[in-house]
Amino acid sequence: MQAPHWLALFGLILVGWGLLYAMALPPDALELSRIYGADFWRSLCIVAPDQAGFAGLFAMWAVMSAAMMAPTALPSFATYDDLIASGAGTRQGFVQLVTGYLAVWLGFAAIAAVGQLLLFRAGLLSPLGQSISPWLTGALLIGAGAYQFTALKDTCLSKCRQPMTFFMQYWRATRWNAAALGVRLGALCLGCCWALMLLGFVGGVMNLAFMGLATLIMIFEKLPDLGRHLTRPLGWALIAGGIWALFPGG
Repeated sequence: MQAPHWLALFGLILVGWGLLYAMALPPDALELSRIYGADFWRSLCIVAPDQAGFAGLFAMWAVMSAAMMAPTALPSFATYDDLIASGAGTRQGFVQLVTGYLAVWLGFAAIAAVGQLLLFRAGLLSPLGQSISPWLTGALLIGAGAYQFTALKDTCLSKCRQPMTFFMQYWRATRWNAAALGVRLGALCLGCCWALMLLGFVGGVMNLAFMGLATLIMIFEKLPDLGRHLTRPLGWALIAGGIWALFPGG
């Protein structure tokens, strides 16, 4: 994994987490940013919907989606790299694969940004994107927990956990085959993780600890040996958390 395409991918992930860290900084922590350009760093920290607008929220969700979801697809990217070594794939195809994959998550980022704007204007989210409604919190947790038991979740996870089988099933001898594979892989990943990603509205979309934990959970869930022991217990835990959020004194 020392080839240029891998270095570029890991660089993208590191830059994404670096930008998320900058966005999560409180305004009073930016005094030292005068050295590097205060206006630039302050602009990154505008994540409140009433100030950032759709464009700012979309940029935030796009960076967050890339930083969180690219690591979960590393086994699939590594499998395509094996196909490069065998002569079936190419480095250009690797770039197409990653681009197609991230394009799907850009679409998710747009939908999530619109959702955050609407929920904020309805008085259900704080300016930092965290639920202030026990009903919204409970619905998100119970919904994400219930989704863990669905056939769609199982189908998407099974393909993500067997990347070589995925590539053999959908491989086509066309010019844009790798891009199409990337889009399909991104759609499968979206089917696995969209509900867990929306829990950012529970933990706080700018809560780095929550985002890091969520990323690790989604990585582990896609591992064949570990993931099958995680999916359903996680579902029960989320449902229990949702019930507690709805009836904290019950």
